[in-house]
Amino acid sequence: MKIGIIGAGQIGGALARRLTELHHEVLIANSRGPETLRDLAAETGATAVHPRDAVRDTDLIVLTIPMRKVEALPADLFAQVPASVPVIDTNNYYPRERDGRIEPIEAGLVESRWVEQRIGHPVIKTFNNIYAKHLQEHGKPAGTPGRIALPVSGDDTAAKAKVLALVDALGFDPVDVGGLDESWRQQPGTPAYGRDFDAAGVRDALAAASKERTPQWSGTAASPGTFEKPA
Repeated sequence: MKIGIIGAGQIGGALARRLTELHHEVLIANSRGPETLRDLAAETGATAVHPRDAVRDTDLIVLTIPMRKVEALPADLFAQVPASVPVIDTNNYYPRERDGRIEPIEAGLVESRWVEQRIGHPVIKTFNNIYAKHLQEHGKPAGTPGRIALPVSGDDTAAKAKVLALVDALGFDPVDVGGLDESWRQQPGTPAYGRDFDAAGVRDALAAASKERTPQWSGTAASPGTFEKPA
């Protein structure tokens, strides 16, 4: 597949490395320009591009930037992307550490639903609950006992099927969570977040999740602080 990645942080970098290993054509972009991605491109064989090139004529797109930067994307960035092209959202909302308060999310809107509304294109939620190092290094062949499972949420059945297959190809058991409105079950603060469960463990964790946003994952009037000193 021809895959565009917007965001070259830890998750974006890990995916660029693994997807090129699987012989996908990878275009990767960030907010600072292709010249800043020269080393990653040389290492992986991915092509460093501007964001508009990362979404043009691609089979699948990964959006993996800090939540607070979603609003800074060009308003029409996804306008010409066909609805059939899956857009994976890996974002997590860290109000106290990085993003500040986003009032619709604080009021109960699911994080990825907010992203979807901001970019004007349906999204599939996955890769948000695993550490980048584990995503890059811990994939195993299908059938391996204890294979790590990753939750996948989304409304479009066909788009989600492509993402489920990609998760499997990367070495993880995909677990279909349901529609995007169920993606809160894999957000920060839930039992599935940051844990390397197998498929049965992920399903148990998703079932045990509470939709209540705890103070640790809620913004304050002083937010954001830093990851070292949340506010």
